[in-house]
Amino acid sequence: MTQTPIKPTVSADEIVDSQAWKTLKASASEFQTLQVKDGSLAPEADQARASELIELIIGAVQELSVHFAHDEAYLNALVKDLAAWKDAGFGVPDFLDSLVQFQPQTQREDGLLHLVLFPMYTQNGSTNRHLEAVLVQVMWPEFIANLEAGSYSNGLFVPLRFLDFTAGYDTNSAVLFPESVAIRETPSFTWGAIFQDREAVRFRKVLKEASAITNLELPADASQLLEDQQLTEDTFIMWDLIHDRTHMRGDLPFDPFMIKQRMPFFLYSLEELRCDLTAFRECVKIHNDANADERTRHTAKLVQYAVIFDRIFRFAITGNRVRNYDGLGGQLLFAWMHQNHVLHWTDTKLTIDWEQVPEVVSALGDAIDELYWKSIDRPKLAHWLAAYELVSATVTPHPASVWAKGPDALPLTAPLREITDQVMDDEFPLSMFYEALSKKMGETIESTRGMYGASSI
Repeated sequence: MTQTPIKPTVSADEIVDSQAWKTLKASASEFQTLQVKDGSLAPEADQARASELIELIIGAVQELSVHFAHDEAYLNALVKDLAAWKDAGFGVPDFLDSLVQFQPQTQREDGLLHLVLFPMYTQNGSTNRHLEAVLVQVMWPEFIANLEAGSYSNGLFVPLRFLDFTAGYDTNSAVLFPESVAIRETPSFTWGAIFQDREAVRFRKVLKEASAITNLELPADASQLLEDQQLTEDTFIMWDLIHDRTHMRGDLPFDPFMIKQRMPFFLYSLEELRCDLTAFRECVKIHNDANADERTRHTAKLVQYAVIFDRIFRFAITGNRVRNYDGLGGQLLFAWMHQNHVLHWTDTKLTIDWEQVPEVVSALGDAIDELYWKSIDRPKLAHWLAAYELVSATVTPHPASVWAKGPDALPLTAPLREITDQVMDDEFPLSMFYEALSKKMGETIESTRGMYGASSI
């Protein structure tokens, strides 16, 4: 069934520049300074001022709501949640009623605008459940809609573009998840949003710098990603569409997300890398499909470049070295490609044999898939040990590692928590190559904090 396009009453720029949005953003930002970590008002906070700020926010939401008729149920519930929070004295916030009314996955119309306001934390950003406001725009190009309607169904996936935001998103966070919102009970979550414009622009900046530092000559089609923000956004939408759906598909351990379980961080590395390498392999198939349209085939080729470059250049050296599972995934991909002789670091120049890359990279994905397939027949600890063996066969563990000494060195009869505790915070340190690259790239990677599509690189 074809959706009727939703026509905005004003442009995105007009809303960003409106006094109502400026009032909302400024009031929410000031209100954050009155909150403690769980979102409640600090004991010493000025209650009267907090009430004034919430009234200003409510007024701004009501004024802006004329531009968001498609979110009428959510915005009405939001006003009620804000008022109830104020009337109850600003304790731990509960915005369940408005959260269940916000259903952006049912309105994937390219260019559609949303005003989002919740007390929430932001992944890779703030761990405080503070009041955050975000103006966003849906990104849903036709070729993505066709992919999602076909072999790559993912009804929960919502690609977004930043328009403006409060401090919790002036960070590295590139996702908007309902589970981050302060609520009294956990409903069934029905959507997850990713800011593709942020992913795209920081990728472009990091790739530009990393390729210059390593003297890497980019293929002509990969070079397009440096120049074209929209093309890179399309690339990341396609990548994330397939990545996101993979978490619950395939031969999986019982709980691939390992939610609320304390497990060695390298298992998270393998899960995220598995999803990326599934996207890589599917995009190899799409690119080779003569029946696919040219835009889809071309973007599928670019996804392959993006997975490799983002993993080996940004993921591997972003963040600290405390259980950095995304970092380890990047290290593993780089080392796998190097040890399979498709990536070379010779005479201070990085070269990649692109014709052999699909086969070699796909083989790593196949190895992780085999690990998962065997997991259903293994005890949990045996699966952990097999996963460690897969990673440590390619990425060298820390010389002081207990795990690296083998099962006989571990307290195998102890509770699993004690065995997990034997994993070092930096179980797989950076190689000499990455130590040097990190020193040269550190400033560039840090500068991507808070970037979004409108940022200049």
